[in-house]
Amino acid sequence: MHARAISYTALPKFVLRAFRVPIAGIGVGAGAVGYANYKVEEFRKKTNEWITSAQETASDFLDAASSQINSVVGRVGSIELPKLEIPEFLKGLLASTGGSKKGEGRSGKGGEGSKTEGEPEGGDQSAAVAALVAATLSSPADPKSEEKRAGSSQLQDRQDGLMHLTRKLIEIRSILLSIDQSDSLKLPSIVVIGSQSSGKSSVLEAIVGHEFLPKGNNMVTRRPIELTLIHSPAKEGNAGEYGEFPALGLGKITDWKEIQKTLVELNQAVPAEECVSDKPIDLRIYSPHVPDLTLIDLPGYVQISSLDQPEELKEKISTLCDRYIKEPNIILAVCAANVDLANSPALRASRKVDPLGLRTIGVITKMDLVEPEAGANILQGNRYPLHLGYVGVVCKPTGLAGVRAHLGSERPNITGAVMRREEDYFGAHREHFGRSSSVMVGTDTLRKRLMDVLESSMASSLHSISNAVQLELEETQYQFKVQYNDRRVTAESYVAETVDQLKAKFKELTQQFTKPQIRSKLKGMLDEKLMDILEQLYWSDKRVEELTTLGNDPKIKPEDVDSYWRYKLDAASSLLTKSGVGRDSTQMVADGLRALIENIASGEPFNYHPQTVDRIVQFSHAILRERLGVAADQVENCIKPYKYEVEVEDREWVTGRDKAQVLFEEELKMCQDKLVEIRKKVGGSRRLSNLLEYVRTLEEQERQRSLSRLTRIKAGEEVEEEGPVAIESYRFSPGVIIDGGQALAYTNRLGVLKLRLAALKSKRCKSGPENDALCPEVFLNVVADKLAYTSALFLNIELLDHFFYQFPREIDSRLMYDLDRKEIAKFARENPNIRAHLDLQERKDKLEEVMKQLQSLVNLRKDIQPAPRRASSLFGSFF
Repeated sequence: MHARAISYTALPKFVLRAFRVPIAGIGVGAGAVGYANYKVEEFRKKTNEWITSAQETASDFLDAASSQINSVVGRVGSIELPKLEIPEFLKGLLASTGGSKKGEGRSGKGGEGSKTEGEPEGGDQSAAVAALVAATLSSPADPKSEEKRAGSSQLQDRQDGLMHLTRKLIEIRSILLSIDQSDSLKLPSIVVIGSQSSGKSSVLEAIVGHEFLPKGNNMVTRRPIELTLIHSPAKEGNAGEYGEFPALGLGKITDWKEIQKTLVELNQAVPAEECVSDKPIDLRIYSPHVPDLTLIDLPGYVQISSLDQPEELKEKISTLCDRYIKEPNIILAVCAANVDLANSPALRASRKVDPLGLRTIGVITKMDLVEPEAGANILQGNRYPLHLGYVGVVCKPTGLAGVRAHLGSERPNITGAVMRREEDYFGAHREHFGRSSSVMVGTDTLRKRLMDVLESSMASSLHSISNAVQLELEETQYQFKVQYNDRRVTAESYVAETVDQLKAKFKELTQQFTKPQIRSKLKGMLDEKLMDILEQLYWSDKRVEELTTLGNDPKIKPEDVDSYWRYKLDAASSLLTKSGVGRDSTQMVADGLRALIENIASGEPFNYHPQTVDRIVQFSHAILRERLGVAADQVENCIKPYKYEVEVEDREWVTGRDKAQVLFEEELKMCQDKLVEIRKKVGGSRRLSNLLEYVRTLEEQERQRSLSRLTRIKAGEEVEEEGPVAIESYRFSPGVIIDGGQALAYTNRLGVLKLRLAALKSKRCKSGPENDALCPEVFLNVVADKLAYTSALFLNIELLDHFFYQFPREIDSRLMYDLDRKEIAKFARENPNIRAHLDLQERKDKLEEVMKQLQSLVNLRKDIQPAPRRASSLFGSFF
């Protein structure tokens, strides 16, 4: 076999082949350099720090590539390589790459720092080849470069997914809080604790970007503030930034001073003797400058008690904070950098409930008040390690007045000012707070850290909270099925049903006010007036027996009756017709309508709605007041003819006589019942007879005494005022004597009634209306019948028809159409049965919605854990 010796002329070809730099590779390198220029242009839009890091990274790549080339060359030995001629286009390409790396632009032909021919300045062949290899290694065809770009895309997708997941979980948390305050149905929140001078308010305001929390020398935060930050789309000016107090119903508040004033008032409403209250204040802030977070600001720990603070205040604040920092909440322990962490009440409280620091984030404020080296040591967390680490911030912006002047607003967003101050401070001490250190600094870092930790904690709680919600939902569905048979109800449907029930009951009760019933009631009223007139004109003058005798005498004709009895009859008729029948009848019907409304309002379900009942009564009375005067006047005008002349027909006379007999029989029975009652009261019939005899004696003595006094007065003698007659009361007590007087009156009334009832049944009263003077009871009864009929007729037209037409329409306008949604909901919840139904139904609906959202999140989201210390740098994916 013939062996061919290697000549020196073939060595350059061997070297080039060994390095695998074909002409096709040069094309790939050109594409790689173009992609590098694109990446540099993209990085130039980032912060200065990012650009500097990118330049340092590129330098490291070139150095590493050069080292690899030199090592390969060294393996060749001491063989002297010939100089290679680099093509002109590759020279220019390498020169432009070097200029881009150094940040120097080409100034044109013949400009300083530009070369058009020869080798690159200060370089050799190995450096040129190293640059080419480095560009080739970072070309788009490189799998590692593809992985880096994919990682950057995944990072952006993860941040978008993080915001979406956090917002969904915050919505779920709000729903769960509205359902139940128990710990079994609660997603984690970030609880902010710290001493009164630690800078809690500054941290929260830096995150939000506005000053809105209560300020003061003394303790101004007396209630927990549940702060929900919601990222909203950006709008012009401050239109996209506003706050809401859902429990107060104040609507959108864009004035941050007004939010601060409201918070101060709500905190000052806590009585001084209670010091603090566990009733939270719900505040929601919508802004394009805030992340989706749920924060709970608690009263600051008291380290040194003042004279105006009670002794138990310190203990109450500790108890309140201990209640909120329990699992699963995340603890944001705020401490000042210029205070020893051993004296931090926030860290002491967190270590009690979280000994390993697994759910505690330390926030070190006032970093600019300590030496940078000391601040960096604090953030290392070597003394009090926390799994989630410490974040250093400088939250007090400087030159806020200048910021206002620049922005042209009295309510500037202070986040930018805070971040600029932090950038100035931490940027001036990069050796302690730069990327080379493992510490986290800056408000922006804190915001991202809080989002990451809250999302991680919520995501890790998904399975447990899903199980709890599922159990609660099954129990609620069972109760809803058993108690209400899955029948749904709304506040609107309840109001409509109640109004319909009111109308139906009103229509039913209006059947009591038909014309016959109104006539009957009016006739009963006039019968009482009739009996009073008979007693006044006929029975009191002791001539009833004479009238009865005249009526029983067949020889006396109607035209022969003494004018005295005719006069008596005219006077009785006049008294009956002029006794205010229009006013009394109208008032009687109006009282009946009022009683009807009160009867409706006193039953279910209106007994649960006192305010609504008052409204119903008020507008019903208003309708009646409007018509009372008109109806009374109309009735009086219509019955006016009966005051002067009344014509009675035979048919009316027969009916009147029958009614008069019935009336007298009822009166007779009533008097008998009263006598029986008194007889039982005084002790029997015999004792009642003795009592009546004794009362008659007393009345006779009183009558004789009155006559004697009257005779002396007529004789012109002086009569002294005398006292009552001395009564021997050893037989009967004064109370019994009073009962005897009533019994005597009923006895006399019975005698008259029996006498006149016999007269009504006589032939004289049966003969006809021509005997009206001898039978006044029949005639007056006929007159009362005519008055009742006429009054009922016009009351129905002027009062009842108007009320029955107007009242249902007032119900619609004032109870249904005049109520807004809040009033409708309030009305429905006044009924405890409906309130329980609505609460259970709402609880079921909310649990179903929460379960639906949780299930979708559980299926799409895997449980993740937050990074134990500092989050990976954004530049890490490019290394």
